[in-house]
Amino acid sequence: MRLLLDVEDTAVTRQTAEALARVGTVAAVRLIALAVAEADDNQADWLQTGVCDALVGPDGVPDVAATCAKLARDQEEAVRRAAADISAWTDGTTR
Repeated sequence: MRLLLDVEDTAVTRQTAEALARVGTVAAVRLIALAVAEADDNQADWLQTGVCDALVGPDGVPDVAATCAKLARDQEEAVRRAAADISAWTDGTTR
């Protein structure tokens, strides 16, 4: 979580979010969602950039939106809300 919310180095935030989004598992995307729930506006922007970077290009990860749909049923409300935000980020992102 510290890497996702690194206040000293936004590159770490972006790269960690991108790496987790590329993994694309429920556990990986849930970590991003937990970070989004705690992030300030600047951190959220870098988290979004990292997720979107993972989705763009020939190696893009198309399953993030599907994973977010699974997280929509998470026990934690903050995770559900953040998963909805992440899903919205993926709308219109092309590979």
